[in-house]
Amino acid sequence: MKAICNGRFILPQEIREGQALVFDERIRGFCSPDRIPPEAERIDVQGAYVSPGFLNLHIHGCGGRDAMDGSREALETMSRLLPATGVTGWLPTTMTSSETAISQALSAIREARGRVPGAEILGANLEGPFISEKYKGAQKACHIRKACWELVEPFAGLIRLLTLAPETLEDMDFISRCRRAGIIVSLGHSDATWEEAARAVTAGASHITHLYNAMSPLHHRKPGLVGAALTLPVTCELIADGIHIHPAALALAIQAKGLDRVELITDSMRACLLGEGKSELGGQTVYVKDGRATLEDGTLAGSILTMDRAVRNIRSWAHLTLPQAVQLATVNPARELGLTDRGTLEPGKRADITVFDEDFRILGTYVKGSAVYTTDQ
Repeated sequence: MKAICNGRFILPQEIREGQALVFDERIRGFCSPDRIPPEAERIDVQGAYVSPGFLNLHIHGCGGRDAMDGSREALETMSRLLPATGVTGWLPTTMTSSETAISQALSAIREARGRVPGAEILGANLEGPFISEKYKGAQKACHIRKACWELVEPFAGLIRLLTLAPETLEDMDFISRCRRAGIIVSLGHSDATWEEAARAVTAGASHITHLYNAMSPLHHRKPGLVGAALTLPVTCELIADGIHIHPAALALAIQAKGLDRVELITDSMRACLLGEGKSELGGQTVYVKDGRATLEDGTLAGSILTMDRAVRNIRSWAHLTLPQAVQLATVNPARELGLTDRGTLEPGKRADITVFDEDFRILGTYVKGSAVYTTDQ
């Protein structure tokens, strides 16, 4: 048993001080410091913030590794590194590639799920190959294909989130099959009209892949997928790095959607946590400079953003309270994935906890009550 004391605890509606948080694998609850059980290990965080662990539902890679490496070793590396950014759970994200490469990547994720230490692998995010060539972004056009249930079905119990371009569907049956299998259907990498997006949402699509990026833009006579995302009942991903989206557009999205319909993601690739230089994404050379990851032609190729910086940025740029900013990386993704055992510091929840200072520097991260990152490491 452990007890965090002298912390500022981030709850959905307040920041609580003057109490201690007692936990083992689960959160037992708050108590006054003089009522901490004598057998508990005391952790004095010296006034730092204490938050539920961050969840990242869209991340390709970090630390020189990528989900498309198709190996347990790559996933182990990422799970080990992510707690240093405050992340306690994540969805390894694939990209448009050959059926063989995608299947290999998904097989590795299935093998590693529940078997690697560090941040927990929550399933898989299938981004591509069911996308639009016009808005392929940094994905290879030669591997784009029509939505195919035969590729998805062997991994239906693993895939939690799937991106598609709705205008490429012959009918909405594919979306219905995904929903019956418990897969969240996301619209993205798409040239969809507002009407095409609305039909997909009616059929069960409920999510938007990296809002504003790689999709038909907002025009007052042709609202496109951006217009649909801002007006329909869907949850929108935001990459809050100041490169993919202007800070004003981030604030606009939150004002239009409300706090409950927005989630922070990083969309980071293998160069994340490595600094500037050459890297790789889907067999393509990526150049990282001044915080930007691009292909040779200047196309953005994912990001090198980390979740701790995303929370810091959105708080500043969208003028949010700290509990509101944290909600976008904790409560909201947990709710969307149906993870009722995490996302807040309530009694009975998993003890997935992140500790950070005023500058959002991560000081410690706990998964199921065990320290998986401290600044001593």
